[in-house]
Amino acid sequence: MAVVISPAATSALDDFLAQRAALSGASENTLKAYRSDLLDYLVFMTRHKGGPQGIAPLTAVSVSDMRAWMAHARGTGLGARSLSRKLSAVKSFYRWLAEHEVFDPTAVLSARAPKYQRKLPRPLPEDAARAVLDTVELQSQKDWIGARDTAVMTLLYGCGLRISEALGLTGKDAPLAPTLRIRGKGGKERLVPVLDAARDAVDTYLRLCPYPQEPDSPLFRGARGGALNPRQVQKVMEQTRLQLGLPASATPHAMRHSFATHLLSAGGDLRAIQELLGHASLSTTQTYTEVDSTRLMEIYNRTHPKA
Repeated sequence: MAVVISPAATSALDDFLAQRAALSGASENTLKAYRSDLLDYLVFMTRHKGGPQGIAPLTAVSVSDMRAWMAHARGTGLGARSLSRKLSAVKSFYRWLAEHEVFDPTAVLSARAPKYQRKLPRPLPEDAARAVLDTVELQSQKDWIGARDTAVMTLLYGCGLRISEALGLTGKDAPLAPTLRIRGKGGKERLVPVLDAARDAVDTYLRLCPYPQEPDSPLFRGARGGALNPRQVQKVMEQTRLQLGLPASATPHAMRHSFATHLLSAGGDLRAIQELLGHASLSTTQTYTEVDSTRLMEIYNRTHPKA
């Protein structure tokens, strides 16, 4: 039987998401995740309380109600990391709701996220990253598509771009300038230096691309001329990984991880790397120092006579 969420709660959810989009510049994917997480929460509270939960009942949620929701979520097989994400969405919603409805949201905000082992980024070794750039073009029978895939991968590894950022480039970005102005997560802008290798790779692709480049058209085209789909980038990386015998962790995003880790290994400044990656928090970038330390310990344990 379908659960009916109260119109007041639905309206509040819509208003919250609209504010997130307007003020925080949240991406479409982020907003979809927020909506899904909050709808799951509202559905549970509707069932838990035995009826649609308007604004007043939502403001009266207790600590025991929150514990019941979290226990239910874990009981469905939800992992600690995913539950932490859902709890973060609920807390953000309640902070906003408390400002508009003037109530004390402590019962919700005091809920503690479950502890979980944070996964470290899994970058590729330098020789493997170079091998990917040398091999990715071989996955296509058409020269222009091979050049396109090489250009995209070079931007991920050479400039530290996310897939969405690379595929978000348009005709007006070509030819690539010495620096790119990238709008990343949350609408955060950053300047990214462009290596000669990345510029040359994009220039080669543009010379071979059969579709005309217009200022507002996507820079990277699919086989039929539309915008290149991220799934196609993932697919060609899978083919390259299998050809090179690389682990399953060798994904397009791993090229961005490799960019950061290799810069750090070469003595790069952590703050500078944070800016290049577009991380809002330094703590996110600091995970790469853990990766580097782990790699050093592996080398030590493998090579030291007393290890």
